[in-house]
Amino acid sequence: MKLLVNIDVPDVRKAEAFYVAAFGLTPARRFGDDSVELLGFESPLYLLRKDAGSIGAGASARQYARHWTPVHCDVVVDDLDAALARALAAGATQEGSLREADWGRIVAIADPFGHGWCLLQFLGRGYDEIATT
Repeated sequence: MKLLVNIDVPDVRKAEAFYVAAFGLTPARRFGDDSVELLGFESPLYLLRKDAGSIGAGASARQYARHWTPVHCDVVVDDLDAALARALAAGATQEGSLREADWGRIVAIADPFGHGWCLLQFLGRGYDEIATT
């Protein structure tokens, strides 16, 4: 199986600029003016233009203010401090302080379109440091 990640945004060009600058992704295929494929993660990332107020899943209107969702992506990085600086310079907002655990370091950020992300740096054996089975 293959996982494709789709992110609704109100402006594909602005979102592309953010994701390229924040995460070092590379634009690949374009699908007219309404979507672009970005490569660089293990799964392709697709930015899809969807107007604010248009109807999404569950008959909910799309809104691009910061919002909670039960699904978010963690971006695993080698240097959390450098990755955070890069994301902030690209327009991300840091949410809370950097946290450390037995498995590594993590910080929550939001993109300029209200979507939450975590930047994650594994230390030692990563999640194996806390695995119970």
